[in-house]
Amino acid sequence: MSQEGKYTRRGFLGIAAMSIAAAQFGMIGSANAQSSKMSAAAEDNAVRPFRINVPEAALVELRSRVAATRWPEREIVNDQSQGVQLSTMQNLARYWGTQYDWRKCEARLAALPQFTTTIDGVDIHFIHVRSKEKNALPVIVTHGWPGSIIEQMKIIDPLTNPTAYGGTAADAFDVVIPSLPGYGFSGKPTATGWDPIRVARAWIVLMKRLGYKRFVAQGGDWGNAVTEQMALLGAPEFIGIHTNMPATVPPDIDKAAFAGAPAPSGLSADEKHAYDQLAFFYKHGLGYAMEMKNRPQTLYGIGDSPVGMAAWMIDHDASSYALIARVFDGQPEGLTRDDILDNATLYWLTNTTISSARLYWESKLAFFAPKGVPIPTAVSAFPDELYQAPRSWTEKAYPKLIHYNKLPQGGHLAAWEQPELFAAEMRAAFRSLR
Repeated sequence: MSQEGKYTRRGFLGIAAMSIAAAQFGMIGSANAQSSKMSAAAEDNAVRPFRINVPEAALVELRSRVAATRWPEREIVNDQSQGVQLSTMQNLARYWGTQYDWRKCEARLAALPQFTTTIDGVDIHFIHVRSKEKNALPVIVTHGWPGSIIEQMKIIDPLTNPTAYGGTAADAFDVVIPSLPGYGFSGKPTATGWDPIRVARAWIVLMKRLGYKRFVAQGGDWGNAVTEQMALLGAPEFIGIHTNMPATVPPDIDKAAFAGAPAPSGLSADEKHAYDQLAFFYKHGLGYAMEMKNRPQTLYGIGDSPVGMAAWMIDHDASSYALIARVFDGQPEGLTRDDILDNATLYWLTNTTISSARLYWESKLAFFAPKGVPIPTAVSAFPDELYQAPRSWTEKAYPKLIHYNKLPQGGHLAAWEQPELFAAEMRAAFRSLR
């Protein structure tokens, strides 16, 4: 039987473990009692078709909340040093409340094959697009925070249909894009323990459940943490990784940067640049992560206010915030206003502000410390990432480095912002493993 034939054909319209907001607003398929009563054995292996149709009442309520925002006074400085500026958020809210159309995003999502399956007691939602090319290489692509499956939608066609984007048939991928537990349309863990290591185990199960005997993985942000942990599990089917936020920083460099110390002597120009970026992020950009790591449940306010939620998400890192601010000032960028609000609206409709933040609380991994990845690794170093990993650090961190490239543009959300450039990097990254 083909893998498609293994999918259950129950016309399943959603998942039983949808968010509180989805249940509140009657989102289709959000309370499938039949599914919840299935035996554990049957539920564990079923791959269920999924689609979403948000009730209009949920969108009306969102616009009402945006319009009712209680605004603070303007910041008392003329730069971004006090946080996301009032003008940026008012521009965003004006567009979100009066012009933005979620239905366009919903239609793009509906055009993609989507499924859910239960792994380790949690419903995992994923996009699964097979290439028409016979020898396509399967890849599982993992988003981070404040990203989602929205972050990778633009790379699906360039990867599955490479001949239309300057590649060859030999460059094709089958693409699997899951939503992390607690994010998007995946279920929300009801017990502790869902750290990147546990997610990595679930992703290995997912790819095997889809019938793949040989596959690779890609990730940035939390996606990198999960992808590297997949490599450390030693599954023989898993043959290589690509990352756009590699963990390469030597311990002494990381310690100095965190302390805000002057750059150590003897650094090359690339290493000094990376050190400066890292020190800036530790000093100015780490606040959101520290709060989510220590007290994620406290974030009721940003779960209750869509504008508050959007501001919290935008203030992830200085380069991403600057880009988004320019977008809402009307400047053309790799992202559009709709791109940014598609992602924010997904978080809002699924009520995943706090459940997504818990991943910071769960994880005990150091983000930038080398993990000793033992399998072939490809690295794309984007200039506006939290730090642009220099080749010297990368070669030491990944003993089986098969690809390294410094890109001319792109930041933390590179797949979203520069999708064709990103897809070309993925083709190059895995070419030697085909």
